[in-house]
Order: sequence, then structure tokens, then C-alpha cells
Amino acid sequence: MSIGKLIIKIIVAALAIAITAFFVPGMSNQGGVWSLVLAAIVIGLLDWIILKLTNIDASPFGRGIVGFIVAAVILYITGMIVDGFTVTLLGALIGALILGVVDVFIPEDKKVM
Repeated sequence: MSIGKLIIKIIVAALAIAITAFFVPGMSNQGGVWSLVLAAIVIGLLDWIILKLTNIDASPFGRGIVGFIVAAVILYITGMIVDGFTVTLLGALIGALILGVVDVFIPEDKKVM
């Protein structure tokens, strides 16, 4: 993957996270654009690590309940890691659902999770 494609994927993921945080109670971003970018990077890294270790894709839709739960866990952990980005347990569950809906409209090569 080229640097340009990686940057576009991170920007698209940050936008998807911003949309999700706007609509989901229990998920908020007080850190501005940089915390959204950092959250997108952390989510991407956690998704990649989980996929490599367990072969479970953290896509909220199309992967069943396991993918949904993994996506919620990734969101919750990201909220603990990224300063300015907070996620409650309920926010992670609802956020995984919303990110799944947003992911449906994003081209395959630019997916968030």
C-alpha cells in the first residue's frame, strides 16, 4: 500500500469516527482533528493485530456477532488509549453498530474496520 492510499484511508476512517462520535451517546471527541486521526490509526492497528493473531475480522457487519463484539472492544480500548477520545461500554456497542452502517457506504479499499 502506498503512502497516499494509507493517508486517504486514515482520513476516511477519522471522518467515519467523527460521524459516529457525533451520533453516539457515550462516545465523544474533545481532542479535535488530531485525536480523531490518532483514534483511526489505533483502531486500524488493533484491527490488524487481532486479525493476525486470531484471524477474526473486526467488521461489525458481515462477520456476525463475533465481528461486532470485536469491533466494540476495539472502540472501547481506543477510548482508553487516545487522549481526548472517550468511549463508554454502551458507546462502544452503539458505536460498533454505527461504524458498521457507515462502513457499508465506504469503498472496500478504504474501510474503517
